[in-house]
This record gives sequence, C-alpha cells and structure tokens, in this order.
Amino acid sequence: MARNRNREEEDASIDMTPMLDIVFIMLIFFIVTTSFVKEAGIQVNKPEASNTTKEPSANIFIAIRDTGEVWMDKRQVDVERVGANIERMLAEQPTDVVVIQADKKAEHGVVVEVMDQVKEAGIDKISIAAENN
Repeated sequence: MARNRNREEEDASIDMTPMLDIVFIMLIFFIVTTSFVKEAGIQVNKPEASNTTKEPSANIFIAIRDTGEVWMDKRQVDVERVGANIERMLAEQPTDVVVIQADKKAEHGVVVEVMDQVKEAGIDKISIAAENN
C-alpha cells in the first residue's frame, strides 16, 4: 500500500527542465537581436530647424557642448581621439550613420574637426541633430 502511494507522488511532479531551456533560449535570442545605442551622455541646446528628418538607424551619437567639450559614450573625449573611439564602437556594433548633437553656441571649427575625425574613421553619412520647430 505504501509502495503505491510513493509511485503516485513521483508521477505528480512536473519536470521544469524543458521550460527552463526554452526560457534561456529566448533570453539568448533577445540579447543577440537587441541593438544598443551609444549615446553621447549629455544634453545640449540644439539649434532649431524648420525642415528636419528622423534618422532611424543611428547607433553612435557625439555631443559637442558650447564650451567645445566633445562627449561620446557618456564620457568626455579629446577631438583628436574621436576617430579612434568611433573605430572601437564600430568593432562592437557596425553602423553607417553617426549623429552629431552640437550645441547651438558651439564653435563651428570644433564641429568641423569632429566631422573630419568621423570621416577618417570610415563613416560617410553624418547627421547633425536639430530641434524641429
């Protein structure tokens, strides 16, 4: 009699291994298919424009403050190091667009230097961020 009761208890248990396998496979799928955006890390006062377009595939953002500071990936970098940082980011996640978020009071020369560094890193498509009015 006791032997039959043990057999029923064993049959009533649920094997969780297949469900855990599916959950882990789904987790790996979502991690692999997620695209990560490399934000600049600071807010800038962008100039206003009446004719703007949305750039959906940009993964790398560069911010230029009114003081001339250049920010990438939530840290300040020298203008001369922008190209090397972009090459590093491209190795992690390839993209063909870089968005420059320049403050409306930023010096034109700094923006052009950053654009030159981006071109030297191998990216031909550069977008300048602006506020839509």
